[in-house]
Parts: sequence; C-alpha cells; structure tokens
Amino acid sequence: MSATSLAAAPNGAAARVRGRALARFADAAHRRLLALTALSVFALVALIVIEITRGALPAIQAFGWRFLAVTDWDPVAEHFGALPYLYGTAVSSALALLFALPLGVGASVYLAELAPRRVGETLSFVIELLASIPSIVYGVWGMFVLAPFLRVAIEPWLIARLGFLPLFRGYPFGIGMLNAGIVLAIMILPTIVSISRAVLLAMPRALREAALALGATRAEAIGVTLDAARPGILGAVILALGRALGETMAVTMVIGNTNRVSASLLAPGATMASVIANEFTEATSRLHLAALIEIALVLFAFTVVVNAAARLLVLWSTGGRRDIAGAA
Repeated sequence: MSATSLAAAPNGAAARVRGRALARFADAAHRRLLALTALSVFALVALIVIEITRGALPAIQAFGWRFLAVTDWDPVAEHFGALPYLYGTAVSSALALLFALPLGVGASVYLAELAPRRVGETLSFVIELLASIPSIVYGVWGMFVLAPFLRVAIEPWLIARLGFLPLFRGYPFGIGMLNAGIVLAIMILPTIVSISRAVLLAMPRALREAALALGATRAEAIGVTLDAARPGILGAVILALGRALGETMAVTMVIGNTNRVSASLLAPGATMASVIANEFTEATSRLHLAALIEIALVLFAFTVVVNAAARLLVLWSTGGRRDIAGAA
C-alpha cells in the first residue's frame, strides 16, 4: 500500500462518519418538522375553539345549559334559546342521509361491480361534478324549481294520503324541512358515491372470486364485498354527514327560517348554520352576538361528537371482523 493511500484512509473514514452524522441530523430534523406540522393543525383547532369560547362567554354565563333547551329567540328582550336550531340541524341532516344513503350506496355498487368500465368511469365523472357546484346554485334551484314542484305536486299528495301522521300535517308551503332535506341529499350524494366506489374498487378480487367459487350468486358475492368495505363506506357517510351538518347558504334559502319546533316535515324551520348566516350581520347587542357565537360553538361540538361516534363505530366494525377472522 502506498503512502498516499495510507494518508487518505483516515480522511475517508472521517468523511463517512461526518456523512452519517449529517444524515442522522437531517433525519431527526425531518421528523421534528413533520411533528411540528401535525401539531400546528391541532394548535389551529385549539385556537379556533378558544376564540369561539371567548366570544360565546357572555351567553354561556347568562343562560348556561338552559340555552340548549329553550325555544325562545327574542333579540329585543334578549331571550335566546338554541333548541329549534338544534332540532332543525338534526332533522334536515337525518332526512338528507335517509334520501342519499340508499341511492349513493346503490349507485356506487353499480358503478364498481356491474357497470362496464367505460360507462362506470363516465358516470362517476358526471356524479363527481355535482360536488363542484356552488351551494348557492343548489339554493336557487331549490327555491325556484324544487319548491314550486313540492308545493303543487308532492306536498298536497302527502297531506291527502298521509296527513293522519304528524310528519305530514300542515300546509303545502314548498319551503321547509322536506325541501332542505332533498337539497342536502343531492349535495352530499357525490361524496357517498365517489368514496364508496373507490373503496369497493380497492377490495381484493379474491373476495369476489372466493364467494363465486363457493357457489354464491353475483348478488351474494357483492354482499361479501360490501361487508368487507363497510368501514370505508361508513367513513364516506360520515364525511357526507359533516357537510350536511355545516351547510349554510343552500339550507338558508329553502328551509323557511323560523325558530319553531314542529313534528311536520312540511313546516318551515331553521338550522344552526342558517340562523348564524341570517342574523350575524344584524346582531347589534353584545348578548345577541354572543348567542350566535355560542350556536357556532355548539355546532362545532356537535360535529366533533358525530365524528367521534363514527370513528368508534368504524373501530367496532373492523375489530369485530378481525375477531371473526382470528377465530376462523
């Protein structure tokens, strides 16, 4: 070995040590940067909650828990209760899911399992276009197209045939909970269809082939795939529900905006988002503004509770399937 190579060996080893140290430093810095990014999202949510709570503090101190159980909403006398808006939010979102869930899951099954590839991709593209339509356009359509149709054709028929039920009593306004539920169903349908279709397409072909090999019919094989895709479909439903709970402009235009609790789906109502949109610019008193901000806080908490319950449902569903697989 020459003298030059002997002198270069220690320098090469030192360079490798420095390179490894630099790589470890870069890896640690990268890990900390990603952790900081994740924590920043959490910090942003925490700041939003803190600021909303500060704004709602006067109403919280004035009304306490009674705010959630009272129907009065009188800005002049400064009597405020959020029960009608809680009820309207829950009913309109439930109606939207009732209409959209069967249609969305059925459409996703057809597009993923039964439709020819080119037809499925074309129809999926058209359905996903519905998600890009601004909500104000849905509101205009619901007010000027859907409301007259409901008032003339659908609601009189419901009153005549099913008026003995509390759900269908009243007058055919065309504007109310039923209109809001239909508009919301159309708005959340692309979310359910697109995500459910993607989940079904991601399922292994072995599930279908194994079911067919055991003598199952095409429908039974699809049932096996749906059972395996249940957590993903539940996730799609929860995302759709989140949009329905927080939708503002379209619902504001078609729900009627009254602070009354009515069992009839034909009656006007209001949601938490719609009352904030309607009255925030007109809230002149400090307590009125605080009451609207408290409604926003309640809506935030309501959304968190719904998503947490959905997460628990998904974990229960997947955990149950793992237990069955382990026992087998």
